[in-house]
Amino acid sequence: MNKVAIVGMDGVFPHCKDIQEFEEKIFSNRSLIRNWDLVASYDKKIRTKVAGYATPEETGFRKFSNGLPEEYPMDLEDMNGLIPNANLATSDLGSAWAMKASLGAIKEAGWTKSEVESEHTGVVIGTGAGGQEVTRKIWNLFFDHQKKTRALGSSNVPRSMVYRDAANVSCLIKNKGVCEAIGSACATGLGSIGYAYRLIAFGLQDRMIAGGTEGTALESLIGFDAMQVLSTKFSPETSSRPYDVNRNGFVCSFGCGIVALENYDQAKARGANILGVIDGYFNNSDGDGNMFAPSYDGQERLWKGLSNQTHLHPDVVKAHGTSTITGDALELFSIVGQLGNKGYHVSAPKSQFGHMLGAVGAVEVIVSLLMMKKQMVSPCLNSDTLKSEQEFFQTKDNWQGPKDPLAAYRDLLPQLALAKPIDQIVCLNYGFGGTNSAMAISKA
Repeated sequence: MNKVAIVGMDGVFPHCKDIQEFEEKIFSNRSLIRNWDLVASYDKKIRTKVAGYATPEETGFRKFSNGLPEEYPMDLEDMNGLIPNANLATSDLGSAWAMKASLGAIKEAGWTKSEVESEHTGVVIGTGAGGQEVTRKIWNLFFDHQKKTRALGSSNVPRSMVYRDAANVSCLIKNKGVCEAIGSACATGLGSIGYAYRLIAFGLQDRMIAGGTEGTALESLIGFDAMQVLSTKFSPETSSRPYDVNRNGFVCSFGCGIVALENYDQAKARGANILGVIDGYFNNSDGDGNMFAPSYDGQERLWKGLSNQTHLHPDVVKAHGTSTITGDALELFSIVGQLGNKGYHVSAPKSQFGHMLGAVGAVEVIVSLLMMKKQMVSPCLNSDTLKSEQEFFQTKDNWQGPKDPLAAYRDLLPQLALAKPIDQIVCLNYGFGGTNSAMAISKA
């Protein structure tokens, strides 16, 4: 198998103008979560009031004046002039972010035009759910306003298809290799990078653009609010609180993370700046028939699958850590069950920016690369008090994990950014349907 290097990265992040501001805020213990006025305008119809969101204008885009009324989907224009209007005409906001971040990752990678446009360069980008604002407006125009189909526009299918993000990036950069969309709920971002890693490792591609994106959309937040799984009753900056005894749900957020992967030997030979090396990737399913609840057995098998690929000696475990009641506890117990309770720390980036759904796994790979660059562990904000009693599932006869309560592992969770030597990080992400993903990344 070929060794795989990460040679470029970029993204779109809540309340940040670029990746440099994102890095500065992450390691200065800042929260990127804020009140969302659009949500507040619906008053009691929506329980939660906070999100990690970004507007088109904050991310370098503006509404393109096409002469159509507000009832029609918004066309975007790149304020920096990097993405042609013809490409944006087939994209929603998440796709626009994916194109912008892909260009940034390619620039950092230092790939030539001929390398990018080669049949040895591929694209794998996914999302949790996108194109929702486009489809909502189109269906309203047809069903409520009685518009004819020919009046709806000809770009709505490419702007809402599941493959739109990968397709738009591929059309922009004109690669001739693989172009696919991988969907695995909240594991999509990491899963896309993992699949891209395998394509290079097995010699099917030399270079890959990979990651996840999730454009700001009220529809996504509404769906989770209806499930009553979103954080309520806290200020924006304290609303995401993984592992804390008072956590009551996650914060719905939006963003994009894209990385450039390359065959390590080729990257080394051309003198590329290698940000990290992927030691291994493994994914599996719980197999217990439960759509929502996490599985200790599934996560235990996930760790074993990853350890069969590479030697694991993580200085940091980048946890999924969403702030859900059962998920946080079970995940920490599965980590401790594999690694013990000393010699590493657990990072919970969602404590700072919330849960970016299909994008978050890729964004958290970027956080992990930044942790190795700065030799600092990003914090688990708001983990003020850990539960000192056992979880209900720990008292069952068939429980095979650690018996101590969460409070026993206080020292694993730094509440502020922590400086320490970091050579390897394990990234974990999970999703609905019992899907689990794990990746080990090391310094070059």
